[in-house]
Amino acid sequence: MIRTAAVFTPYEKFVIAVLALIQFTVILDFMVLSPLGAVLMPKMGISTAQFGLVVSAYAISAGCSGILAAGFADRFDRKKLLLTFYAGFLVGTLCCGVAQSYSFLLFARVVTGVFGGVIGSISFAIIADIFPMAVRGRVMGLVQMAFSASQVLGIPIGLYLATVFDWHAPFLMIVAVSAPAGILMFLRLKPVTQHLRARQDKSAILHLWHTASNPFYLRGFMSTVLLATGGFMIMPFSSAFLVNNVAIPETKLSLIFFITGIVSIFTGPMLGRASDSLGKYRLFVFGSLLSMVMVFFYTNLGQNPIWVVVAINAALWVGISSRMISSSALISGVPEMKDRGAYMGINSSIQQVSGGVASFIYGLIVYQPTKSAPLQHFDTVGYVTMGSMAITMMLMYFINRQVAEKLQATGGVSGGRAVKKKVAVLANAESPLGAKVMES
Repeated sequence: MIRTAAVFTPYEKFVIAVLALIQFTVILDFMVLSPLGAVLMPKMGISTAQFGLVVSAYAISAGCSGILAAGFADRFDRKKLLLTFYAGFLVGTLCCGVAQSYSFLLFARVVTGVFGGVIGSISFAIIADIFPMAVRGRVMGLVQMAFSASQVLGIPIGLYLATVFDWHAPFLMIVAVSAPAGILMFLRLKPVTQHLRARQDKSAILHLWHTASNPFYLRGFMSTVLLATGGFMIMPFSSAFLVNNVAIPETKLSLIFFITGIVSIFTGPMLGRASDSLGKYRLFVFGSLLSMVMVFFYTNLGQNPIWVVVAINAALWVGISSRMISSSALISGVPEMKDRGAYMGINSSIQQVSGGVASFIYGLIVYQPTKSAPLQHFDTVGYVTMGSMAITMMLMYFINRQVAEKLQATGGVSGGRAVKKKVAVLANAESPLGAKVMES
């Protein structure tokens, strides 16, 4: 008899929890800047284009850092790499919390991006090393609850602190939460060194080149470009849009994010299980279609009651979460173990740079005649976002097929569907959990 579910050990639960906590702090640092736009732009006297540059500075620096680190990512204990970059992330966030000028804030975002942008790729490589594909959607759903938690806890508290004290307060709050998380990881996380047993290229540059030029990996990189632009295009200006176009008071923004996050927290684990049982690509298509519909309604909103805004925003985040969880789990099946660190690093870089460039470009598309005037051409951003999501669905179809063929050759599964009835589908030689969950 083949078991179709895994029972995680206490240590595996700890790994999921600590990676989720780390992701929470890093994601919150990235996401909190967008809703602060309505407060920060008038306080610092900067334009939408300048604010777009601040947002994109993190992403672009993170992308460049990821490329530089990718060649070395598979040559060290992943725990040590994670600790090193997390320490640098804390320093950068602290600089944001004490910034007194636009130029220093821009510099601080670059520093934060250099270190923070690599953390996600290392975390996902650790997940892929420890957990087999058959339960990876479930793990991704739990870890990526960090996005929801950042909305339920982080963003509302951050907005509250920004309105009561100053816009610096949310960044100082992130530092206060991140430091204990780093200490916990240092004390309890075991070394992650399985990948070091595989053969490595002699040169880090050669390893980077072999990974970047691998034909099997290229389609994954291409899909990531559109995943990033389709997932985060409208975020930097969402708060300013709600305040200036939809006439939502600044004091009500935290309520919108709070309710949206609550919905995402409850739906995230369910979407992770659905990714494993129904199929990762099926869930991705569902999330993309739902997101496209909600993006259309969201970017064409006029003045509406707050409950309408909350409903649309919550449904949009269910769609985005479906895309994030399913695509992360599916793309993690693309690289071989010996290439995972480099692949995840390159993939993260592409994601960060693509999102950063998109934020800057759409900062030029969106126009605000005066500081209190409605944003112009926000609907155009929505149409471009919908188009990128549609194209991404086609690219992810081929990714799904590639991963299925790879898993079939090794006796695995894709999207929760058994490739061969008599194959122990949950077995995975690369993961200690794989041997544990397989019983026949």
